[in-house]
Amino acid sequence: MSAAGTLAAQREPLRDPLVIGITGASGAMYAIRLLQSLAHCEIDVHLTISPSGAAVIKQETGLAINLRGLDLIQLVSYIPAWSTDRHRDVVQQTDWESVLAQRFHYHQYDDYMTPIASGSFRTSAMVVCPCSGSTLSGIARAAASNLIQRAAEVHLKEHRKLVVVPRETPVSALQLENMHRIALAGGVILPAMPGWYHDVDSLDSLVDFVVSRILDQLTLDNRLIQRWKDGS
Repeated sequence: MSAAGTLAAQREPLRDPLVIGITGASGAMYAIRLLQSLAHCEIDVHLTISPSGAAVIKQETGLAINLRGLDLIQLVSYIPAWSTDRHRDVVQQTDWESVLAQRFHYHQYDDYMTPIASGSFRTSAMVVCPCSGSTLSGIARAAASNLIQRAAEVHLKEHRKLVVVPRETPVSALQLENMHRIALAGGVILPAMPGWYHDVDSLDSLVDFVVSRILDQLTLDNRLIQRWKDGS
């Protein structure tokens, strides 16, 4: 298998697109690595980013992204200085221009006229990664203030998979209540809590652990980590 194929491969073809929302919690690299992995799956991806999400991306990666004219190649081809040669090779060998033109679709965070704002637009699942506390609250209370929260509400009301990836510690009773409400409504709460049992040897390993668990929820096979008691 090619180096690019080690990121993710589909187990069972997902018929409908995925929705990815990036909000203003710390952990921008989780979102970037998720997008890089999805680029190697034969599935359409609809992406939207909040202003706070863009601010965190700049703080944590140095990338100044323009939400009114997003340079997707700049975002998905980002390689942190601490990344290993193996991951660097995968990213650099990817034909990003072709992948993005064929399967990636970007929507502005305040544009409610986009397809993902409506339940009549069929999707397979949505991931909010990372998920801020205010986004948790907006989703849990059905009080959408932007496209990300609206799309998440759509997935809950249509009984489609919604995965939220909070990354904050400690958490208050109110935040726990919001997570509980989302879980009761059918959402999956997947905190960005890396495990340490998969032969961690780099920061990439810790990022890959969380991204691998997200891909598992999407039924997308991946080789990002060595699984528990898997010696292969």
